[in-house]
Amino acid sequence: QVQLVESGGGLVQAGGSLRLSCEGSGRTSTAYTMAWFRQAPGKEREFVAAIEWSGDIQDYEDAVKGRFTISRTSAKNTVYLQMNSLKAGDTAVYYCAGAPAYGRRWPPRRVDEYPYWGQGTQVTVSS
Repeated sequence: QVQLVESGGGLVQAGGSLRLSCEGSGRTSTAYTMAWFRQAPGKEREFVAAIEWSGDIQDYEDAVKGRFTISRTSAKNTVYLQMNSLKAGDTAVYYCAGAPAYGRRWPPRRVDEYPYWGQGTQVTVSS
């Protein structure tokens, strides 16, 4: 019903920047909360950032505040994660996630709050 596809991952030097994209399609008539999660090898999938689909409210994990920015297009079918001042610790597979926004707890930071997920895109930061 809802399809999410990430792109933009790759290899970048520490201190550099990278922008990830998440394209949504399907039954998008309902407002969605969108988010980015990441998972390093052997680690638990963790919350990175979220944006309210029907508004401009954003939420960030403390580790990325001031460095990462989540945004969306005016059509609200594409979500971005602009990553600046990248560190080696940012290396992970990054996943786009979505959930119907109405009545949902804010900010949603739990994996089980998101029924829709992309396939993930690898981000590697070299030092």
